[in-house]
Amino acid sequence: MTLRRGRRLGLDIGSVRIGVAACDPEGILATPLTVVRRTDEPAALRQLREIIAEYEPIELLVGDPKSLDGTARAAADAALDFAVKIDAGVPIRLIDERFSTVEAHSALAAAGKNSRQRREIVDAQAAVIILQNALESERNTGTPAGRELPHTGE
Repeated sequence: MTLRRGRRLGLDIGSVRIGVAACDPEGILATPLTVVRRTDEPAALRQLREIIAEYEPIELLVGDPKSLDGTARAAADAALDFAVKIDAGVPIRLIDERFSTVEAHSALAAAGKNSRQRREIVDAQAAVIILQNALESERNTGTPAGRELPHTGE
């Protein structure tokens, strides 16, 4: 199967930090970009919109926090509310992110990063995992991964 051409951004939206990852225009490799602090929400939204303007993605792939049984967690509503506020004129797709942070910690530990080093970059690495999983899903199925975030029109 083929993948739609175009750069995508992956976001791991947490209550404190937002991990951001990008892929190449061919959708082959996801790489970490940055971690945006959420302490000042208007500043965080501005920073994300600047990244989106710079990378011109065809879509944002946002981690959809779920519990192990697949039901939405409390963090899901907060993450989705924030995702809607980004409102950068780019479609947003929600990607099941179960285990992405656990996988990110494992990958960083395997790379020799201690817990303090991991804390600062784990969100960007989780965004890489979310994005890479979405790319692989689209490559395997021929359809975009996840589900589209309904636009509220606010």
